[in-house]
Amino acid sequence: MELIVTTTGPVTVLKIDGRLDSGSSKELEDKVMGVVTGGATKVVMDFGGVDYINSSGLRVLLMAFQHLKRGGGMLHLCDIKDYMREVFEISGYNELFPIFPDQAQAVAGFKG
Repeated sequence: MELIVTTTGPVTVLKIDGRLDSGSSKELEDKVMGVVTGGATKVVMDFGGVDYINSSGLRVLLMAFQHLKRGGGMLHLCDIKDYMREVFEISGYNELFPIFPDQAQAVAGFKG
């Protein structure tokens, strides 16, 4: 699992590559929580390079969401493959997170 952090104006973008499973979720948790506890309030997680996510990966998203929500922040998700989108729908995560087709739209989703 690789995580690249960039910023686009006030938005922090986390580009994730690899599998999000029990073997990588602790690393993901450390990196994501480092970003959200470090002051980021508008965060995009780009799943374009992710080919698998299980409950431990979803748990990290929920932790980030809860932390951001407490501080008035927001988490947008983007570029989720169709077969993984089913996991988000089954788990109800599609109702928690705004999900966008691509990173540009996810960043733009913070405006307005």
